[in-house]
Amino acid sequence: MKFDVLTLFPEMFEILNQSIIGKAKEKELININLINIRDFSKDKHKKVDDTPYGGGAGMVIRPDVVYEAYKSIPNIENAKVIYMSPQGNILNQKKVEDLSKNKHLVILCGHYEGIDQRVLDKIVDEEISIGDYVLTGGEIPAMVLIDSVSRYVEGVLNQESVKEESFSNGLLEYPQYTRPEIFEGEKVPEILLSGHHQNIEKWRNDKSLEITKNKRPDLLKNNK
Repeated sequence: MKFDVLTLFPEMFEILNQSIIGKAKEKELININLINIRDFSKDKHKKVDDTPYGGGAGMVIRPDVVYEAYKSIPNIENAKVIYMSPQGNILNQKKVEDLSKNKHLVILCGHYEGIDQRVLDKIVDEEISIGDYVLTGGEIPAMVLIDSVSRYVEGVLNQESVKEESFSNGLLEYPQYTRPEIFEGEKVPEILLSGHHQNIEKWRNDKSLEITKNKRPDLLKNNK
């Protein structure tokens, strides 16, 4: 899968060279291409923003600079363009699965007071938010999107792990245990030591339901 990211701060994405996503990049399972919007500014100081028409605080990113950066992306006509915005659809597991079916995602990161609406109307297919709060820019939400979607790309993770984790079946995940068998006087649940796979699966399902009821009862309501 290919991700093209339109951003004012490409250096922020260095973190994606680490851990599972970094290994996926090395194996060329995913391709993350960072495009610095400032490179397309015709201003000698590489300025990309200006004061908003109608007045108000802050600055707005110019549409022409964003559009030129957008047009630099090869095969853009086959890509889905996402604008990370607090006004967008909330990113959840179902949305992540849907996005993972695309071969090419272009992610536009906003900053300051936002981006001129005209270019958003022209190029953006969908606005997505990672929650009902406002951040200083779209880079961190873009990284959340890349990380969550990449996990569904074949070869990045063991797909059985993906199927069993929280939200995959509408419930939170059951608790996990490993060695040592006894820690600070607390023993691993006996059922997990039994080797009886059917009973273990039932216990895990029951625990998932119990945890969801206690921590996120709204998920149960949404599944009705």
